[in-house]
Amino acid sequence: MSCLALSLQPANGSDILIQTREWFPPARALVATSAFRQTRLAFAATKHPAAPNHNRSSSADDYAPSVSSDSLSSLGDDPLAASSGQLIVGVESQYRVVYRLVNGIYVLGITIADHDNSVNVFECIHIVNQAVSVIVSACRGVDVTPEKLSRKYAEIYMALDIVLRGVSSIRLAAMLASMHGESIAKMVHSALDTESKIRGGESWLAVEGHAIEHEGSVEAFSNAIFELPPETLAAGDEVAASLAPAVVEQLEKKEEKEEEKDEPKDPFAASEAVNKQEDLAGEFKKDKSQGSDLTLALAGLEVTTLPPAEATQATRIAVEGFEGDYGGIEFSNEQTSLGETFEGFSEAWGGGLDASEFVGTKKIPKQQGLGGLELLQTAKAAAAGGGDTPLENLLVQKTEMKGPEMYIVEEISAEFRESLLARVGLMGVVYLKTLPTKQSGDKETEFSFRVDNTKPVKRFVMHSSKVSSLGNGMFHVRTAASDEPIPILKYSLFPKSTPLPLRVRLVQRHSGTLFSVMIQYVSNPDLPVPLKDVTFVLKLPVDPSLLKVSPKAALNRSQKELKWVVPEIALKGAPGKLRVRMPVDSSEGEGDEEIEAVCYVKFSMEGTTSLSEISLRPASEGNTDFYEVNHRYQSGVYMCN
Repeated sequence: MSCLALSLQPANGSDILIQTREWFPPARALVATSAFRQTRLAFAATKHPAAPNHNRSSSADDYAPSVSSDSLSSLGDDPLAASSGQLIVGVESQYRVVYRLVNGIYVLGITIADHDNSVNVFECIHIVNQAVSVIVSACRGVDVTPEKLSRKYAEIYMALDIVLRGVSSIRLAAMLASMHGESIAKMVHSALDTESKIRGGESWLAVEGHAIEHEGSVEAFSNAIFELPPETLAAGDEVAASLAPAVVEQLEKKEEKEEEKDEPKDPFAASEAVNKQEDLAGEFKKDKSQGSDLTLALAGLEVTTLPPAEATQATRIAVEGFEGDYGGIEFSNEQTSLGETFEGFSEAWGGGLDASEFVGTKKIPKQQGLGGLELLQTAKAAAAGGGDTPLENLLVQKTEMKGPEMYIVEEISAEFRESLLARVGLMGVVYLKTLPTKQSGDKETEFSFRVDNTKPVKRFVMHSSKVSSLGNGMFHVRTAASDEPIPILKYSLFPKSTPLPLRVRLVQRHSGTLFSVMIQYVSNPDLPVPLKDVTFVLKLPVDPSLLKVSPKAALNRSQKELKWVVPEIALKGAPGKLRVRMPVDSSEGEGDEEIEAVCYVKFSMEGTTSLSEISLRPASEGNTDFYEVNHRYQSGVYMCN
């Protein structure tokens, strides 16, 4: 009973489709969808009041709740225009409506309003998400309109009926892949054995014959009786009688050995290896197969090849402080012949080279240090008066923390439709980085701080086990030391107060067999620093055979993506342009459906101020309970279509 009904309701107009379970009356589903529409229109009426009409009759809009101007400013144009959410509707019979908005079409999942957690709401949300996948696949993108839904009404109707009764992700993927096929029956029935085929299993019809054959073989062998003839049994008895004496002797020898092992041995007794005669020649086995063939005897020998003449040359090093010739081989000409050089080596003990002639009796002390590296010092250490500071101490000083550090990470998401901003949202997280556990030990980090410039903030969420609110933007944090940054606060901004770091416009034209796309972008001049390494990813509708781009871009044919990387976008410069043109087949559009491209933008920046200009300050001036380090902001779902 997680989800009782599914419905498609446009923002303006009557319901397009409704699917219910067998035991849930469609009339009750219509009551729930109607109550959802009335609630949505009531909120919209309070935001955009209609013209006065004294003759109009009373309707559901007359019962809209009174909302203050402050709360209305936080709701936006439509309070139920968020991407997803839940709503409880009804008076006597209450229902929970889980909704998702896809380009003006509400996908509704209806279930009972449980107050004792008897219904799994997350399963209902999962079914609604699968329904969204169905309509997005049917419309070939997120541009879902009633006209596109009507073209694929039968496929959507059958697919939602299967989704409502429960479907695995593997079967759903197979249904979506065959959504634009030739037959509806193929889409519905071909996916029954898809999951078993993907996992390597076979259907029962294929293995039923093997199972029956295996069962019959087992039964036949279990009932079979094998009888040996009397002649064979008599011959076996004769062989056993002839082998019996030898077997008895072997058993007696084994018993004697076991008895000897059980007797205690003298630990000081001489080893038997003392009485063993030395036989040196017997350990070598002569291989008579080789004969007098010397090539076989020398086959296993490896002769080391001499290095080329260039390898004997020394390498000249011109680094300051290390000048000289390194490497190379030098041959002395002091000896007249090879025999005189190694004279005396043929004797058993006398003659040859004496090590005392070359090595003294005194031991040379080994120099301490890094072989000269201890003399290297950075210019920064010399300027600070640390002329005697070793290199490893400088590295340790750089990584040491003076105290707790705090910074903000913000993620902004926006959607542009051509040049108009459709939706925008910003979520920020305040992180606390305590002293490392090795440095602080068991000491807890505790201090108070305040958050400034919180006027555009819509909502704050605290990590209750580590942070408490003192009011007026003041917070108190108390936590144990950790080696990883700890998120302590989360916040979101009002849409009207959210700053945009980048505005994007997407223009696309399809004339004949040519498809052209132009992306224009311009930076916000109020940013503290310009955006760098901005990535533009264009999702192409088809795999292009020919492509003309300006400037150069990277093409990923498997993902149908075109990627540009802009090194830097000037704050007050002219708008930048990215263009692409490619030929498309006339049959790609499938009738009246237009092919479309979607652009995604990815960027990340770091600076002394956050994008929302929210700052962190000590509770009282002059205190240094923590240090505010560089903040970061990055793009979430930043797209244009």
